[in-house]
Amino acid sequence: MSDDRHRVTVNDDVEIPAPADGEVWAVGAVILNRNGHAFAQKRSPDRRLFPDCWDIVGGHVEPGESLLDTLAREVEEETGWRLRRVRRLLGITNWTGDDGAGMRHEADYLTEVDGDLDHPILERSKHTAYDWFGPNDLPRLKENRAPGEYLIHDLIAKALQDRPDRPEMA
Repeated sequence: MSDDRHRVTVNDDVEIPAPADGEVWAVGAVILNRNGHAFAQKRSPDRRLFPDCWDIVGGHVEPGESLLDTLAREVEEETGWRLRRVRRLLGITNWTGDDGAGMRHEADYLTEVDGDLDHPILERSKHTAYDWFGPNDLPRLKENRAPGEYLIHDLIAKALQDRPDRPEMA
């Protein structure tokens, strides 16, 4: 039986690290719509990490899972969409949450997905809202974040600013 979720195109110049033993990794996907706006979802106010903040699609890499498998799984779990293409690596960040889980490494990618972009299927226990962010909407991504905690803002700004990877229009 074939699993279409794993039929993902990865551009040749995209780096996908392999986690070393003992490393905790997370992945994130910046998803653009036909208008070139980026998808973000609002984390529930009762979430342990980054409550009531805007976030991109993503999550932690499970033991034995590759970063690419995690990216595909998280896109599907958090939106109902299917990862189609990984266009480029936006960056690798190291950060420590306030949950006691220690240092994390996060690889964030500009991606393309298949599905009804007007109707994402949110995990309502984890996210309360979603929106599409264009250049004029970027300040909203700083809501409930302290100065220096603008990773999501900066990732989306980068994806919107220099996009040689603009989705092909039919």
